[in-house]
Amino acid sequence: MTSRRCCWRRPIAELGLLGVLLCSAAVPAQTPGAAEAVSIAVPLGLPPLPYPAHNPPTAAKIELGRKLFFDRRLSFNGTMSCAMCHVPEQGFTSNELQTPVGNEGASVRRNAPTLLDVAYHPRLFHDGRDGALETQVWGPLLAPDEMANPSVGHVLDRLRALPDYAGRFEAAFAGRGASADTVGEALASFERTLLSGDSRFDRYRYAGDPDALSAEEKLGYAVFIGSGRCAACHLIGERSALFSDFRYHNTGIGRLRGQSPRQVEIELAPGVSAPVSAATLRSIGAPPRSDLGRFEISLDPADRWAYKTPMLRDIARTAPYMHDGSLPTLEAVVAFYDRGGGGAPDQSPLIAPLGLSAAERAALVAFLKALDGRQPERDRSSAP
Repeated sequence: MTSRRCCWRRPIAELGLLGVLLCSAAVPAQTPGAAEAVSIAVPLGLPPLPYPAHNPPTAAKIELGRKLFFDRRLSFNGTMSCAMCHVPEQGFTSNELQTPVGNEGASVRRNAPTLLDVAYHPRLFHDGRDGALETQVWGPLLAPDEMANPSVGHVLDRLRALPDYAGRFEAAFAGRGASADTVGEALASFERTLLSGDSRFDRYRYAGDPDALSAEEKLGYAVFIGSGRCAACHLIGERSALFSDFRYHNTGIGRLRGQSPRQVEIELAPGVSAPVSAATLRSIGAPPRSDLGRFEISLDPADRWAYKTPMLRDIARTAPYMHDGSLPTLEAVVAFYDRGGGGAPDQSPLIAPLGLSAAERAALVAFLKALDGRQPERDRSSAP
């Protein structure tokens, strides 16, 4: 059995909770009595869907993962769910704040990345510290400033005691109960269904529809792959596009944000901020936590302040931007790269002043908005 599979058979059943078409796969169940593997229809513009051989998607695992994703009881104090930082209606991220609010009001250090098309990421988190969705899920569950559980065992004890989970894991995993593995596999199975493709760009490039993009958007596309130098990191393939090289780059933001400013802009509400002196801020709150990016994982000095290249699909729906959420709009992002990034002395040589005209900057923003695709149904849980 190979490690990655995809089935392109005609769908024979629809799971309404996901808005994703699933069909019977030719792959036999790996464990006697396990639910039959299904295949997830991949939208135009995306490559075949990868998944590990030990965790083929099944309807039961996907439904169980959905239930876990929306369940606040998975957090230590019963108030936080995965969906509270990765909000379906907000592109499976959080639009209101630069960084989400975690356990008991704690400020999370980094922006919540979108989960749309997360199945294609070879490594997870802004710093790439985890290499599989199945194990990634335990990071937020155990992080003190996120869901704050004291241990894996604590989460499992709670799940085993909840009557509405009785028999659910056993049914989904051929008799295997709630464990570190099955919790991770269920959540990963659900997250792999969060696909978004078939954008107007996809219809223009991969379906050959010349009218799918406007004249301004076509100009923006030319800037994207040309003078804007965006495609150097946000890759576009011949048959599909993930808009990322999945490498780690220092844009200058990380280092400059780590310096102590005299004055800080405090966000009071979406789009509303006020200046506060750094001295006043230190007197009423904890000092900002350092963030050295990929270096914290690799310990390679070349990786200081480097963060993973994000995918750009549905970028207009997933503000704010950058690893720290410091750029609120696409216009701000384009202006940042047009002036040559953050200007840190050790930033990536790929980032340099572009000298784009106002019309080119506007066209580039218009093109980025054409990357919005068709998303899964924004399902809400009926969890207690």
